[in-house]
Amino acid sequence: MWKRRDLLAAGAAAVLLPCAARAQTFPSKPIKIVVPNAAGGGADLTARTVGQKLAEVLGQPVIIDNKPSAGGIVAGEQVARAPADGHTLLLVSAGTAVSEALFKSLPFDTLKDFKPVSMMASFDLAIAVAQNSRFRTLGDLLAHAKAHPGQLNIGTPQIGTTQNLATELFKTTAGIDAQIVPFNGTPPVITALRGGQLDAMIDLLGPLMPQITGGALRPLAVLGAKRAVQLPDVPTARETGGSLAQFDVSSWNGLSVPAGTPADVVARLNKAVNTVVAQADVKDKLLKLNQVAQGSTSEEVQARLEREIRRWNEVIARANIPKQ
Repeated sequence: MWKRRDLLAAGAAAVLLPCAARAQTFPSKPIKIVVPNAAGGGADLTARTVGQKLAEVLGQPVIIDNKPSAGGIVAGEQVARAPADGHTLLLVSAGTAVSEALFKSLPFDTLKDFKPVSMMASFDLAIAVAQNSRFRTLGDLLAHAKAHPGQLNIGTPQIGTTQNLATELFKTTAGIDAQIVPFNGTPPVITALRGGQLDAMIDLLGPLMPQITGGALRPLAVLGAKRAVQLPDVPTARETGGSLAQFDVSSWNGLSVPAGTPADVVARLNKAVNTVVAQADVKDKLLKLNQVAQGSTSEEVQARLEREIRRWNEVIARANIPKQ
C-alpha cells in the first residue's frame, strides 16, 4: 500500500516530467534571431558570431533575420507575435530601452511582451576630440565649458540615439551649458570634429577606434564604469570626480524571447548563450568588433531594461525631446 509521501513524490514527478521532456527535445527545429538592424552593423555581427556557436551547442541551425526599422518596431512586433516556444529570439539592446522611452506608442510592451534570455556583449561610448585639440583631458574640457557657458559644441549622431541621449545626460550630470549638435550618422560628426567645427564628440567606441588608432582623434574618456579593454590608458569619465563620480553609460546587446516561453526553455537558452560567450574564440571575435563578451541571467537583463527605460524617459523629458 502506498504511503502518503510516496503519492506526493509520484505527483511531483508527474508535474516535472513534461518540463524535463520538453527541455530534452528543445530545440526541435532551426532557431531564428530577429535583428532590428541592417546586416553588417555591430548588432548583426554580434548575433552572427554568437548564433554560429549557439547552433553547435543546441544542435540546430541558427538563422539571422535582419528587420531594420525605426525604433526596432518591425523586429519587435514580429517576435512578440511569434510562438512562445523558444525558437524565435529578438536581439535587444540599449536601443530597445531608448525606443520604449522615445516613442509615444509601440505595437508591443517592451517589459511585458518579451522574456529576456541573456546579455551577449557590452560596449563603450567615448568622448573624443581632434588630435590637435587644446583639450588634453576631460577636466580641461569641463573647465572650459564652465568658464564659457554655451560655447562648447559636442557632436553626436541623430537626436534620440543612445549616443545623443548619453550626451544629454553627460551635460546635465557634469553641470555644463554646452551645445549638442546632432548629425545624420557618425561619419559626418567625425568630419566636422576633424575640420574644427566641433569641440568634441560622443559616440560608440567601435566606430571611433580606426580614427583613434590612426591618430586623427584623441579620446578623453570612456563613459562606462570601467576603462575600456581596448584603451586601458584612457580614464573613465567618473575618474574626473565631482558630479561625474558615479557616471556610467554603456551600450549592450542581448537576446529575448516572446513572453510565455516556458521557463525551462528560457533556462536552456540562457545556459547555451552563457556557454558560448565564455568561449575564448567568441571573446576574441567580439573584441575585434570592440565589444566585450558578457553573459548574464534573465533577471539581470530585465532589471537593466527597467532601469534604462526610466533613465532615458527622464533624459528625454528634461531635454524637451519630442516623443516620436
